[in-house]
Amino acid sequence: MNEQHHIVSHRKLAGVWLALLALTALTVWVAHLNLAVGHVWGSLAIACLKSGLVIAFFMHMKYEGWLLRWLLFMTLVILAIFIGLTFFDVLYR
Repeated sequence: MNEQHHIVSHRKLAGVWLALLALTALTVWVAHLNLAVGHVWGSLAIACLKSGLVIAFFMHMKYEGWLLRWLLFMTLVILAIFIGLTFFDVLYR
């Protein structure tokens, strides 16, 4: 079995880390804005970006094959469906 190791440079990992710090600061700034419900959606969008960076670089999903990427995508879709159904249930009680 041919295993390929992907070595990510320290510069790239430090850049991703700095991007995560900047997005965290942006999350705090958005939370302090008076946007009614908009700050929740903004914070969720930033959290999705941050989790995408962590999954892609720190968990090395960027370098995996299509099968693992597809399984991750399907897992996230199923999770989104369950969360959506939970909110739907709470909304109409």
